[in-house]
Amino acid sequence: MTMHMSVVAVAAPFLAIGVAGGPWDPVRRTPALYAPLMASLLELAVVWIWHTPALHQAARNHTMAFVAEQTTFLLSGFILWILVFGGDSATRANRRGSGVVALLLTAMHMTLLGALLALSPRPLYAHFHGSETLSALDDQHLGGAIMLIVGGVSYLAGGLWLSARLLRRNPGRII
Repeated sequence: MTMHMSVVAVAAPFLAIGVAGGPWDPVRRTPALYAPLMASLLELAVVWIWHTPALHQAARNHTMAFVAEQTTFLLSGFILWILVFGGDSATRANRRGSGVVALLLTAMHMTLLGALLALSPRPLYAHFHGSETLSALDDQHLGGAIMLIVGGVSYLAGGLWLSARLLRRNPGRII
């Protein structure tokens, strides 16, 4: 889970921030094609599909499945973050509200999955049988807690930054 969250909630936003506004930013060329809310739904689908027991087990037991899992996590995370932060200055200003909503929705589904893993009374994945230090259930609970903390901090920070920029843009407006 540490690797998953490092890819989705740490590497992807930093890569997007590095690309945003530059020559490789896809939002600068055709901003109308890129909707942050659709990217949030894409990331939801990718994350939940890879957490189904069959695909989760495949990614733990087969190198190519693991590479595919991590690649789709990075790509879907990067797409979300570049659509939230990308574009020229006018485009970014106009997209901040939908970016806040997209990050909120992503935080909600990540929190839900993290809570499911952290609070489940039984292991959800049969392929892990524990180790000398952690049982399968303890490992799952720890993974869920990591997802809750890292995902929560990352998406909250992004949403708060966008909200602050949105409010600063229109300081005299109440709504």
